[in-house]
Amino acid sequence: MTRFPVLRTKSLDEARDAVTRVYVDHELTAPNDALDMTLNAVSLRLFTLGHLTYESCAKAVQPPTGDCYQVNLNVGGRIYADRSDGDRATTRARSSGIVLSPERQHAVRLSADAQQLILKIPRLSLENHLGDLLGRRVHEVIDFDFGIDLTTGRGSTLLAAVEFLVRELDRPGGLADVPVAREQLEAFVMTQLLHTGRHQFADELAAPAEPVRHRQLAPVLDYMEKHVDEPLTPQELARAGCMSVRTLHSTFQQALGESPMSYLRRIRLDHVRGELQCSDPSLVRISDVAIRWGFLHQSRFAQQYRERFGELPRETLRASAGGRPQPGPTRTRHQRRTGSTATESSPRRTYPPRWSRQD
Repeated sequence: MTRFPVLRTKSLDEARDAVTRVYVDHELTAPNDALDMTLNAVSLRLFTLGHLTYESCAKAVQPPTGDCYQVNLNVGGRIYADRSDGDRATTRARSSGIVLSPERQHAVRLSADAQQLILKIPRLSLENHLGDLLGRRVHEVIDFDFGIDLTTGRGSTLLAAVEFLVRELDRPGGLADVPVAREQLEAFVMTQLLHTGRHQFADELAAPAEPVRHRQLAPVLDYMEKHVDEPLTPQELARAGCMSVRTLHSTFQQALGESPMSYLRRIRLDHVRGELQCSDPSLVRISDVAIRWGFLHQSRFAQQYRERFGELPRETLRASAGGRPQPGPTRTRHQRRTGSTATESSPRRTYPPRWSRQD
């Protein structure tokens, strides 16, 4: 995470102050007060992500945070941790990590070669996200087991997702510069954390979702069309239909044979094609049209477009100059209802309430 340096220092006090600013208050000690700390970190929309090394057998004692979860993923060396309820955990590089509870004190001792990727997730972010997955409010602290296994399928996916996010944040032109895509990856990281760790909601989260009746998809499909040219997430679509994210996926698969985001992608591809068919090739860039409809990776977009229509976007645009009958401008359902055109400013977006039914 070299694009996001916070501090490199050999001062114990400076190291403690920097980590406190980014994460939480704590007591920090090291043999003979000797360390060489490097902290790189960035605050994203849903959580804070950082990379921390001390190059010393440091020890951090952290009181209950109250308002956040801290996830320490060990990517180098070893970590020995104790929790105030008597639980203990030892983590090894790329094999395990720990989750620090908002309600307990923790003591964390590190080997000199320890390296950590650390997530600081506000309670509101993670508990609301869990509520979206379950389809109901979560009113209590998520009581994670202290240790998390990164060698399982879900655990390795969690670590891979966090490391991919780190690489993209470091890469010029990567997700750091595309907030919509970055937020979707942040949400995926939180979903994987909830599926990887053991907690009181784990069995409910793993249980098969009951699909709702097909007609209950109507509000979701309507919401998709109204906002097809805007960033949408499964969580937002589930709230529009007053259902959990799991139920949303289950119902789409049963009713339409595909996922919600696959269905949304087909709608957007149709809009892209309609716009290219009525565009002047000398005035329009395909990449601009694709990005406007939510396709950020051009090579992947071209492949998806060809799979759906049997031709590349440039072939559609080229044909538009050769006398092909020209359809009218591509418009969303809102624009068709109101008579506005795609070139006019979009209406102010109305988000579905997080919860629109009684628990």
